[in-house]
Amino acid sequence: MQCPCNIDATYSDCCQKAHQNIESVLSAQALMRSRYSAFVLANIDYLQKSHHSKTRPSKKEKRDIEKWTKSVKWLKLEVLKTTKGTTTDAEGTVEFKAFFMENGSINVIHENSSFSIENNHWVYVGAQE
Repeated sequence: MQCPCNIDATYSDCCQKAHQNIESVLSAQALMRSRYSAFVLANIDYLQKSHHSKTRPSKKEKRDIEKWTKSVKWLKLEVLKTTKGTTTDAEGTVEFKAFFMENGSINVIHENSSFSIENNHWVYVGAQE
């Protein structure tokens, strides 16, 4: 199966590794890509695990996210810019666009996301203002 985050990679060679072991994720961009794939695959447990403990959605929000992500058709991911977020950093940002179809219209999430290290692995903190 093609990886949702990268048309040139298979899921087993790309995001599946992250989904099976979050500690294998070595950069903020890799975590962001694995989170996009988790949205496409409705892997809500991974989305929770890869979310910073201080900003992690509640159980009710988790159910709402799962319902929504299953209701849309994910189209593609474009990574626009990455700042820091490598193996030598404790934080970083990734700007991206995630395209999806909802109710017959193409929509886009354009976000500059913050990431940090928590419990020895990368986590999503939230969207930068």
